Amino acid sequence: MKKKIVILGSTGSIGKTLVNILKKNNNVSIELLTANKNYHELLKQVKFFNVKNIIITDKKTYIKIKNKLRTKKINIYNNFDSINKILNNKKIDYTMSSISGMEGLYPTLEIIKFTKKIAIANKEAIICGWSLIQKELKKNNTQFIPIDSEHFSIWSLINNAKNKDIEKVFLTASGGPFVNYNLNQFKSINKKDALKHPNWKMGKKITIDSATMMNKVFEIIEAKKIFDLDYNKLEIFIHTKSYVHALVKFNNGLTKILVHDTNMTIPIFNSLYPNHERKIKSKSLDLTIINNLNFQKVNLKKFPVVKVLKKLPKINSLFETIIVTANDNLVKQFLNDKIKFTDISRVLLKILGNKNFTKYKRIIPRNINDILKLNRYVSLKMKTLSI
Repeated sequence: MKKKIVILGSTGSIGKTLVNILKKNNNVSIELLTANKNYHELLKQVKFFNVKNIIITDKKTYIKIKNKLRTKKINIYNNFDSINKILNNKKIDYTMSSISGMEGLYPTLEIIKFTKKIAIANKEAIICGWSLIQKELKKNNTQFIPIDSEHFSIWSLINNAKNKDIEKVFLTASGGPFVNYNLNQFKSINKKDALKHPNWKMGKKITIDSATMMNKVFEIIEAKKIFDLDYNKLEIFIHTKSYVHALVKFNNGLTKILVHDTNMTIPIFNSLYPNHERKIKSKSLDLTIINNLNFQKVNLKKFPVVKVLKKLPKINSLFETIIVTANDNLVKQFLNDKIKFTDISRVLLKILGNKNFTKYKRIIPRNINDILKLNRYVSLKMKTLSI
């Protein structure tokens, strides 16, 4: 029987990686693909897999592709409210949720009841809406697998161990392009330099987050939520080669580390084909790196944004939505040449200390509207704040 699959965000980097994996397997049926504007890439995927259902969220692109495919037997929709109609009580085997940004939260919540397994690569969905996601996972008996290389590594290493047996979890960070800069050099960092990640090919937003180390702050928040760990059990190590993705130290004296090639194919492949169902080609073990791991602690003077971790509440609160939204806005301002690189962390820390926002540490999101409403409020509020 063919494995039924849905890809939310099939034209992004994660979506395309999954598509390339699936092209080597003729025993799959893709039930739904979604995209925003990249219809050229989407149409290639539709043709290759003979997909009958697509969602295009950008209105102009939707109209364009609707006209282009008017003679084809393809159902074309414009929003995620159509998921119920498309799947119509079907149970999908595997869903990849890889829509970036806050836009990925609603479709992630909508698709859970239709899928046996969901792999989530959307940071914002987990950071802001984990309590809502977790509720839907339990309600629908849906298996969840994190796709970020660090979280997939932790998930693999823990392997159903109890939290009381875990002493410490370490997530590794490359340090981005500025890990070897001295403090004076940070003053003159420009956009071009910040977008040159030494190890990974990613979108502009996440590349800047990696350069500030905010990406790793987000991953710590995700790890806390996914694995239900206290923040004092989580730590960041700088590891410039990005070869080791996580380390887990257990109370029995054992410490496990996980290494894999610096690409997302391996965690995605293993989420799709667990328990050695299929083989994948990978590079030989790199002893040069293994013998020179050179782990370092984070220099807070270079990467002050990591101080955000000291401001986080223990509960799943709306404060995380403020962190995500404020950082998104500041990264956009930097990419639009309106603020300096060092302003991102400086202003973010200032905002998170604002009394208008700290009260949200005590408020748990009741539904998706709480999150989206606060997201809009913070975005508007930031326009009036003095940087």
